[in-house]
Amino acid sequence: MLSASQKKYCNSLTEYSRRITNQVKIGDLYLGSDYPIRVQSMTTIDTMDTIGSVEQTIRMIESGCELVRITAPSVKEAQNLENIKNELRKRGYNTPLVADIHFTPNAAELAARIVEKVRINPGNYADKKRFEVIDYTEESYQVELERIRERFLPLVKICKEYGTAMRIGTNHGSLSDRILSRYGDTPLGMVESALEFLRICEDENYFNIVISMKSSNPQVMVQAYRLLVQRLEEEKLKPYPLHLGVTEAGEGEDGRIKSSMGIGTLLEDGLGDTVRVSLTEDPEFEAPVARSLITKSADFRAKADADKFIQRSEVSPINPYSYSRRETFEVGNFGALNVPRVIADYSKIDVEAHDDLKPIGHFYLPLPDKWRMNDLGADYIYSGKKTVPFMLPNGLKEIIDYEVWQAQSDLQNKLPLFTVEEFFNPAKQLHQTINFVEVGLDDLTPAFVEHIKSYKNAVIIAKAKNAAAMVELRSFYFQILKFSIKNPVILSKDYEAISESDFQLFAATDFGGVLIEGFGDGIMVGLPNLENKEEKLERLKTVNSTSFGILQAARTRMSKTEYISCPSCGRTLFDLQETTAMIRKRTDHLKGVKIGIMGCIVNGPGEMADADYGYVGIGKDKIALYRGQTVMKKSVHADNAVDELIELIKEDGRWFEQEVLEYAE
Repeated sequence: MLSASQKKYCNSLTEYSRRITNQVKIGDLYLGSDYPIRVQSMTTIDTMDTIGSVEQTIRMIESGCELVRITAPSVKEAQNLENIKNELRKRGYNTPLVADIHFTPNAAELAARIVEKVRINPGNYADKKRFEVIDYTEESYQVELERIRERFLPLVKICKEYGTAMRIGTNHGSLSDRILSRYGDTPLGMVESALEFLRICEDENYFNIVISMKSSNPQVMVQAYRLLVQRLEEEKLKPYPLHLGVTEAGEGEDGRIKSSMGIGTLLEDGLGDTVRVSLTEDPEFEAPVARSLITKSADFRAKADADKFIQRSEVSPINPYSYSRRETFEVGNFGALNVPRVIADYSKIDVEAHDDLKPIGHFYLPLPDKWRMNDLGADYIYSGKKTVPFMLPNGLKEIIDYEVWQAQSDLQNKLPLFTVEEFFNPAKQLHQTINFVEVGLDDLTPAFVEHIKSYKNAVIIAKAKNAAAMVELRSFYFQILKFSIKNPVILSKDYEAISESDFQLFAATDFGGVLIEGFGDGIMVGLPNLENKEEKLERLKTVNSTSFGILQAARTRMSKTEYISCPSCGRTLFDLQETTAMIRKRTDHLKGVKIGIMGCIVNGPGEMADADYGYVGIGKDKIALYRGQTVMKKSVHADNAVDELIELIKEDGRWFEQEVLEYAE
């Protein structure tokens, strides 16, 4: 059982309060709690292409990057950083450069004399990964730590001499065999991996350091950063600034949702001093996403309504470093062991024809006169005060306002949604199986708590009304735990007519931040008041897809193929965007399968972390294929690699042919 001090990782869980950190000097740029949260990204051009690297760096700077990272996998690339830097300075750009180092200390030591910052990965800077389990004694482990000190100390001294900053960047997927053997594949292992290197720096009085704890799994990433902050405080180490990122987040909607869930959740808690959003897209598209997340965390929470019902809290009632789903009883197919459900909001849309259900994954095929559903088929629809004029398909159930429900002839196949006032009415009618009650944080009075606990057929819809929705939903969660309420809870919020991209970012933070803490048995997002029906249906399609994407990113409901793809860099051995699109085209119907797509061996089997299959570049036109972290096929030519990947999936019995449906989108 963790003590209150062991569970404390931020200043406040309910008020925005940025963590106080050291201030780090990176060239002419300062980073830390005294300064704005900085935006950065990484080039994808070959580092030996000086002009190409310079021109891409300029595009990144103009898109909002305040730091630019460039890979230096060997000494020759480290040497060429000087040419890139000189050309940028000649063109009038003074943005600090960061050298990205993995296996090559000699490249790091050279780069530290040239650029303003170096990033090292403690998982592979002084260790070789062979996926071996090693049984260490305390004495033999100390010998290993001395070996690391000897390997790392020269870089520390050079950074100190040249005034170069350093990022100690742990990656979940590239923990060393030594760390895995001692601590396991855990957030604790990630934290200890960084602390081993950090203690060496502090012994040398070198403090110009930033730390990161990246993972492709937002849940693991959030837990690791929280634990890092707690351990720094516990050991009385310096409060170093944090570089936030979800590594290998992917592309498009999925990449934005995963990044928001991890980065946004931590920013809301006041953690984080620089942000890199890792998308499998051109790097200049990353900075605007990072800026939106930073703006949401600071601006939205600062302007949030003063809500007397949000009880101030500094310490979580749960273990913030591990996942445990809230215990509930089952109501229909909500709660208990059921996956979280998606409720589509049609209360502002007149459902007139079968095609009106296409945005939520339900398709009517006139020729065979049948309904079909894709992997993103919503479970329920909420139609408010207007009922659907035809029979719903595929077990889809309709929720309507209680006052309308009472007047229906069919009280079995339609479900009521009560206000709190209606639910208190002793003369109310109830559905035998499922009743929904919309509840705000201010409704959790002692009287309501006692009332709801007596209904085993009631599902709570927790309606967030505050601009700081994650904080409100988290506070709702804490109250639910405090009063031992076991009813399932649906997370709900209405969003204004913001851009599609911002909606994905904000919803992933608001809902994802509590889903990864074990709260939530479903999602219901209210539609904004848009101009016409066509616009509303288009937004509903985005809302539905985002809802399923949030549940998938939180690892609470796997409804589609997941791709763990690196954001590309100068080490990449093939066109990542083109290859990812090609693999998706042929495999995106494989529900629940996780495929890692890595541009080089550095981002190879370790970085894929929890992927089921891996596609990794190992040379020009040469691909290695993995099952989990085990290489299955080496040096497959790129022309045949996707076919060979599919054969590997077929061998495991996880392949099925995609069914092409008329009208499906």
